[in-house]
Amino acid sequence: MSNATLTSLLEYLTGALTTDNKQWLADHLYQQVREIKSMVPYTMEEINSRIDQAERESAAGLGQDSEEMFREMEEEFIHEEMEVPEAV
Repeated sequence: MSNATLTSLLEYLTGALTTDNKQWLADHLYQQVREIKSMVPYTMEEINSRIDQAERESAAGLGQDSEEMFREMEEEFIHEEMEVPEAV
């Protein structure tokens, strides 16, 4: 997003949110930033090792195909959408 878009969004939220809502949003944004900063990238050795392991499992008939995986993900998303979030 551009700085202008972000500034406009911030101005809207500043006027529209209660103090409690602002605190809730700030806490969640801060937590997301902390999680992103704590992520350590994989080394090429780790990536290659994971690929080798996946190829061995696939050759042995283990794991699941993409259709099954996407079906399970869709079911999870539908379940999450049905949950009513708690009001802040």
